[in-house]
Amino acid sequence: PRPQHPCDTVGQSTAMGGTGGPGSPLPLMPLLLALVLLSPWGSASGSCPSRCVCASNILSCSQAVLTSVPTPLPRFTAVLDLSHNNVSRLRADWAPGRLAHLHALLLSHNGLSFVSTEAFAHVPHLRHLDLSSNRLRVLEENLFSDLAELEVLLLYNNEISTVDRTAFDNLSRLRKLYLGQNRIARFPLELLRDGSRLPQLALLDLSANRLRSLPVGELQALPAWLRDRLYLHGNPLTCDCPLFQLVARGRRRRLSAVMDFQEELRCSLPTAPAPVGILALAGRQPLNCSEAREAVLEAHLGDSVTLSCDTRLRGVRSRHWVTPGGERVLEEGGNGSAALLANGSLQLRALRPEDAGTYACWVAGPLLNETLYVELVVHNFTLHGPHDTLNTAYTTLVGCILSVVLVLIYLYLTPCRCCCCRGTEKPPAPRDDSINSSVLSATPNHAAGVPGEPCRSHSASTAGPGQNGRFKVGGSPQLPPRHGPKAQRKVSDPDSVSSVFSDTPIVV
Repeated sequence: PRPQHPCDTVGQSTAMGGTGGPGSPLPLMPLLLALVLLSPWGSASGSCPSRCVCASNILSCSQAVLTSVPTPLPRFTAVLDLSHNNVSRLRADWAPGRLAHLHALLLSHNGLSFVSTEAFAHVPHLRHLDLSSNRLRVLEENLFSDLAELEVLLLYNNEISTVDRTAFDNLSRLRKLYLGQNRIARFPLELLRDGSRLPQLALLDLSANRLRSLPVGELQALPAWLRDRLYLHGNPLTCDCPLFQLVARGRRRRLSAVMDFQEELRCSLPTAPAPVGILALAGRQPLNCSEAREAVLEAHLGDSVTLSCDTRLRGVRSRHWVTPGGERVLEEGGNGSAALLANGSLQLRALRPEDAGTYACWVAGPLLNETLYVELVVHNFTLHGPHDTLNTAYTTLVGCILSVVLVLIYLYLTPCRCCCCRGTEKPPAPRDDSINSSVLSATPNHAAGVPGEPCRSHSASTAGPGQNGRFKVGGSPQLPPRHGPKAQRKVSDPDSVSSVFSDTPIVV
């Protein structure tokens, strides 16, 4: 018999559907079976649920008239879209298995009214959560605490009126939080205070809520990059000048939250029938608010101050300061009285009068640059220096008190000139002369006395008390009687002196 040719064997094998030699094509059915087994949706646990569309690791069940989350969910799911359904309650068992790859969950437009506090225990790597356009009323305690990697949280267009203080705990990576179009009546300042609860937060939307007042002082102290994305328009705010100053500074800095919604930033006046624009309050009665200055810092001689470079840019590559004299401060640490700090602020030590003026901070960002101006006013005196003396008002007060004390001492504690004259009496001086005499006499009596006698009285026997209730020691000659309206020239009283500070008598 003729020996079989090798090609005949290959042809027979191919025709019968078996395996051929090298270079022969694989059979069709085994190839399809292999592709199905290798696909993420091929196994029973990874099959695509009914009424859903599966594409790679995306599972879309939008507008599928679902009343609950379909099960089982493929374990490879990275994006799960359940929007526009009728899932009213999200319980803890909606995902019975751990979905380690899920990073986006969309549940908007579902009429969702309840979310369990354990609903996100099986999706720890979720980064995007959309719960908008539902019927949520309360954000309960530790509701999102299992989502340590969450970056974007959408809660707008709900009925939220109560926010527990711990609802956003453990969200250290959250960057955007949308709470607009709800019923929030109190500003959740704990979300922003000190930056400790949400350290990465760069956008907070509180528009179209029920806020009537704002903590303007604390909001103004926030960094500009956060105020640039703090949306407060559409609230029934009450007009006042601090609110105007906050919004006016935002307009001057061209912050997006102000520039993009100037028409919606309105407030209510008691005298106006409809809300008015906040930026229209400048010079308007009854508030008559004044224009806001960007940044003015006041200090005193010898003080140390820090000028903040409050830029609205994030990811700053470099920055430097220019002093009023044109000097550039570039390096951290600096020399002399000006030093650039690590956070970009400029520190000035031991202020002098020539340090006053306008300082400019030049910031280079990833996409654009910004220049900030800070005006420094240096008062020409020290506020609490270590060697301050008594000021003029205090010195004047002490001098007045001492003068009053000395006058009282002269009036009531002047000693008698002669110890033996306390029993002598002297007639009171005429009423006309009382105004010209003083008990604070520094001139001794000039009445002539007899040698050997300590004191001789020249007064009449009917002597009475003298001026201020004291008895005059020295006598004076009696005056002749006066005739007519004008008396003759009076004889000077030896005890009379017109001033307590002069030893020379003035004769009247």
